[in-house]
Amino acid sequence: MTVLDRYDPVELGARLAHVRWLAGGTGAGKSTLARVLGERYDVLCYDGDRAEAGYVGRCTPLRQPYMCAMVRMTKEERFAARTPEEIFRSMPSLHGETFEFVVEDLLALPADRPVLVDDFRTLPREVAPLLEWREQAVFLLPTPEFRRRALGERYADPARARANWGDGDHAAALAARLGRDELWDEEVRGQAEERDLAVLRVDGSRGVEELADEVAEMFRLS
Repeated sequence: MTVLDRYDPVELGARLAHVRWLAGGTGAGKSTLARVLGERYDVLCYDGDRAEAGYVGRCTPLRQPYMCAMVRMTKEERFAARTPEEIFRSMPSLHGETFEFVVEDLLALPADRPVLVDDFRTLPREVAPLLEWREQAVFLLPTPEFRRRALGERYADPARARANWGDGDHAAALAARLGRDELWDEEVRGQAEERDLAVLRVDGSRGVEELADEVAEMFRLS
């Protein structure tokens, strides 16, 4: 039995009422925005990318088959060797395999101040039953041009590209990553629209401080 099985959504939502969820597409600037909000309002930030290493040790082939399969792959196999559709369909988060770990971690944190979750893996269908108000979760979705520029700059460093994609064709890996991310954005957008959750389009026309003003108001931090 997982933590999601032990509580009904209303009870779990009440226990996580201090949590704000910042999710959406990769390359949208979530981590930068989370850092700004954390500095402004002294909120505790939960970094999903950093936390993922801890998920691996808790996953089982029965409950997290996609994550276990991903762990067995080489870095080259994860992106350059597969199509964007194949990568998207095999994402553990698409199949709800990571959300229980996020919730377990959040319940173990102090609840005396707001906690901001920075995690692209969180989907609208997972978090919607736990929200006490609509804008307690905000999903950032970058335009394709904004993401292409952001990821291009991020992986221009050969050492960083190698750390993510191994020694294979980095250009092919980036192209596959961009294709997967577009599919993920479509999934997030569709789920959010079905549940009337907040989606913000990121195209670079606004600076992070201005975006932080809007999100802080939505999160009821200001």
